Amino acid sequence: MSDVLALTWRQYRLERKMFWRNPSAAFFNFVLPLLFLALFGAVFAGSQTDLNVIVPGIAGMSVMTTTFVALAMNMVFLREQGVLKRLRGTPLPSGAYLAGLAAHALTNTALQLSIVIGVGALLFGVGLPEEWFMLAVFVGAGVVAFAALGVALSHAIPNFDSAPAYVNAIFLPVIVLSGVFYDANHAPTFLRDIAQALPLTHLVDGLSAAIVTGAPFADHVSDLVVILLWGTLGVVLAVRGFTWEARRG
Repeated sequence: MSDVLALTWRQYRLERKMFWRNPSAAFFNFVLPLLFLALFGAVFAGSQTDLNVIVPGIAGMSVMTTTFVALAMNMVFLREQGVLKRLRGTPLPSGAYLAGLAAHALTNTALQLSIVIGVGALLFGVGLPEEWFMLAVFVGAGVVAFAALGVALSHAIPNFDSAPAYVNAIFLPVIVLSGVFYDANHAPTFLRDIAQALPLTHLVDGLSAAIVTGAPFADHVSDLVVILLWGTLGVVLAVRGFTWEARRG
């Protein structure tokens, strides 16, 4: 067990080093959410009600970018470049490798959320979270769900050149429909119905309750259930479709 933990730690440190050497990864994980936060924060600077929507919305989007987007892109690259196949042939346990990837994604999520929540409190008058436990539960559930869904999506992407198109074809509509930039309750009925089926909508609702309104956890158990259902589906698809081999010669 100690050997596995040591190997996991070494893999985690390697993932952190490689991440900071990849400017595009840093952009999607950190810069893009902050650009959205700065843009919409400036647009709605005169409306505290709108700012109270934007900050938890960007926080939810940050969870998705640091897990779903990052892992979908990364897993395709590693698979198609033969990295996964070579790792499979090394003494490194697959569990230690995957745990290192998961810990890396969780670290990025924690850093990004800290920045978003801090900026919201310092510059946009949103304040610090009302319910820290609720925040941790929803973030944890969101990380698991979107990480699993990202790995599952990577199985459907044929090569790395097409990965951005596949990922953005899902990511962009989801953040627009899920109320990241506006109150989804004010959207037309058919859009609200679509949004209610998406995990990001329920993650944003949970984060909004934890960060802004301080609503009781019991009022948002249904949101957590939807996220966990998506997470379960993601885990099943991720495990069933996983392969160490590249799909092209």
